[in-house]
Amino acid sequence: MYRTHTCGELRMEHLDQSVTLSGWVQKVRDLGGMTFIDLRDRYGITQLVFNEESKDLCERANELGREYVIQVKGKVAERSSKNNKIETGDIEILASELTVLNSSELPPFTIEEDTDGGDELRMKYRYLDLRRSSVRDNLVLRHKMAFEVRNYLNSENFIETETPVLIKSTPEGARDFIVPSRMNDGQFYALPQSPQVFKQLLMVGGFDRYFQIVKCFRDEDLRADRQPEFTQIDCEMSYVEQDDVLNAFEGMTKHLFNKIKDVDLNFDFPRLTYADAIKYYGSDKPDTRFEMKFVDLTEDVKDSEFKLFNSAEYVGGICAEACASYSRKQLDQLTDFVKRPQIGAGGLIYIKFNADGSIKSSIDKFFKPEELMKLGEHFNAKAGDLVLILAGGLDKTLNALGALRLEMGERLGLRDNNTFSPLWVVDFPLLEWDEDSKRFHAMHHPFTSPKQEDLALLETNPGAVRANAYDLVINGVEIGGGSIRIFNDELQQRMFKLLGFTEEEAESQFGFLMNAFKYGAPPHGGVAFGFDRLVALFAGIESIRDVIAFPKNNSGRDVMIDSPSPVSVDQLNELKITLQTKEKE
Repeated sequence: MYRTHTCGELRMEHLDQSVTLSGWVQKVRDLGGMTFIDLRDRYGITQLVFNEESKDLCERANELGREYVIQVKGKVAERSSKNNKIETGDIEILASELTVLNSSELPPFTIEEDTDGGDELRMKYRYLDLRRSSVRDNLVLRHKMAFEVRNYLNSENFIETETPVLIKSTPEGARDFIVPSRMNDGQFYALPQSPQVFKQLLMVGGFDRYFQIVKCFRDEDLRADRQPEFTQIDCEMSYVEQDDVLNAFEGMTKHLFNKIKDVDLNFDFPRLTYADAIKYYGSDKPDTRFEMKFVDLTEDVKDSEFKLFNSAEYVGGICAEACASYSRKQLDQLTDFVKRPQIGAGGLIYIKFNADGSIKSSIDKFFKPEELMKLGEHFNAKAGDLVLILAGGLDKTLNALGALRLEMGERLGLRDNNTFSPLWVVDFPLLEWDEDSKRFHAMHHPFTSPKQEDLALLETNPGAVRANAYDLVINGVEIGGGSIRIFNDELQQRMFKLLGFTEEEAESQFGFLMNAFKYGAPPHGGVAFGFDRLVALFAGIESIRDVIAFPKNNSGRDVMIDSPSPVSVDQLNELKITLQTKEKE
């Protein structure tokens, strides 16, 4: 037996017991005649004591290096100098035997919370990074959340069903990862971006409540909340309307908050239309932990003497409470912020409603004090408040104002990770126009059902058609999304035609689904939660990479195993694949 207890288990009630521990050497402290070792395993840290009464044992302990794997036998004793930073801080082990199970080279970075290893170094040695408690805690959290997802959905009669990983490439959505088929010359599988068509086929097959915690793959540029392979909680239900789906997965979300974070979200999640989300927050994933809604001033200032306002498609602003004391330097910083290339505003206009009742503005040469006061009334601005205004093209300005709102929320401490503000965003547009291809694309996917009341607009005004689609947003993060699906062949054919598919293309890509719809497909709909994003939200961190055991870097590479990497000529020949040589410039 390598151990009788773990390194996070022993307490005062174990005093005087003889125990055996095994783990990694975290730290060695030689105090001359007495040596202390912090021994670490997955469960915690226990202090070991080697004293001068056993000189040989003490000398051997001093020879140990960081990350040596050792076994120690000894007796539990009370610590004279207690450590309240660790769970075992009241006790220590008086070592009587020491066995080195394995030595270790000096690690390339310290296995501690305040590690000296950068991201790339830690990713290269991810197996060492996994030993750090913060990384381990994130993965334990992930495990617990997956367990509770299964508990909840099982209690609601959902059946977990696996779907294929090698599937057919389809043209909609992100770029596919493709896999050559050796047995079928010149043909390729694709890795699934989601199990979308399969979960719909399961509904046709009578599995009226399906779920799967499933790997998905998208060949797209990476951000903090994206990886080339990621995990979804994928779900589908038959004989449901939008409210049925929202109620079911609002229940799952509340269950997770209660069981994992001991937080009771004992209220109905608000529902916000897509149009209002853009109008008031400039985003379809608004952070509603704080107000600071947009105020549209376009009509109020269109006849002013200020040319920028007169020529702008949109003029709008936000009110930051109790910020009239902002200095010129702080206002310049905000101006520089909105002028960043990724935000793209031309400048920033401010109105200070000072605590003494006076008004100071960057446009006071164009507006009288009473006119500025009237503008402030649109914001319900009071003494001490600061109004910030942007003007320009509609979409660009709404986006920039949304970024400014989040920046002010951050500066004012209004984006607390321990506060949770969930909402459903509903009534998305069914389609979005693409200028490059000069055609409509499905905003969600081609199987999303239009609103029944908008069906007549499909051919006459497709851009105005709303979808039976919905997203769950928490603290400005899109946690999941889904829709009620098209389930009859005639409407699906209309949708394909609208998206520019010929009958032959639709048959080639989705004929199997269309055939299934001919055999009594029930009404159905579903949702997919970004599991990695949900775990990151619960962990209070931004990057999903930190909740994945073996993630890729920002270039989509696994630097630990050096992947992707070239394959042998023999493998390529077997697959009948020839690589193009890049010509030198």
